[in-house]
Amino acid sequence: MDLHLGGKTAVVTGASKGIGLAISSALIDAGAHVVAGSRSNSAGLAKLAETGNLTHVAVDLTAPDAGAHLVETAAARGGIDILVNNAGAVTPRTGGFASISDDDWLATWTLGLMATVRTTRAALPHLIASGAGTIVMIGSVNAYLPDPIVLDYSATKAALTNLAKGLSKELGPHNIRVNSISPGPVATDLWLADGGVATTVAGVTGRSATDIADGAVADTVTKRFTTAAEVANVAVFLASDVAANITGTDVTIDGGMITTI
Repeated sequence: MDLHLGGKTAVVTGASKGIGLAISSALIDAGAHVVAGSRSNSAGLAKLAETGNLTHVAVDLTAPDAGAHLVETAAARGGIDILVNNAGAVTPRTGGFASISDDDWLATWTLGLMATVRTTRAALPHLIASGAGTIVMIGSVNAYLPDPIVLDYSATKAALTNLAKGLSKELGPHNIRVNSISPGPVATDLWLADGGVATTVAGVTGRSATDIADGAVADTVTKRFTTAAEVANVAVFLASDVAANITGTDVTIDGGMITTI
């Protein structure tokens, strides 16, 4: 299927690994040029750059002007067609709600929401000037399934999903579509690497990291983690003209974790 992304320029935040790297790769495969923002480069990004279709911009998106710098770098190529707000991180709060300090809340809010707000705000003049565009925001099922172990993360993802819906209403008249994706557990370092959610929770509970990971998807229909590539496929579809009348939608990809209608 031709997604009509040839010659398009896409900005992807949090692009060095995991979901962001998979989205960058899928966009390139579909014909787009990716301007990839992340704190540091990675072997995966370097390999994609060898295609000539990826430009890496080293940015710390917790800095107030970082989103604007990333956007201006992309705009210098001639415009922006797609923005994928993927940057985010999660820290398991094994000490419960009372252990989450003001600084913890602020750090989660800054990267999880304000980085998206600032990057999107910077991109809007370029998207509006082009007469069309798409914005995809990577949220989480935790927006709908708040979990005490990631309480600040859950609250931030709920705000992100709400932002996407509201923004879609404002930008629709400009022919700009805004959608979000809410993945369940994804097989990335965030969950499965040393220091990820599974090993962190295992260290507190005395259970193995494998048990924690298996338990995270035990109640899903498919009983497995989503892959980063599967999330990327949804993101690229939403960014493409094939999804031309889809806006204000949140797409869950969670193996049936959310059981309500």
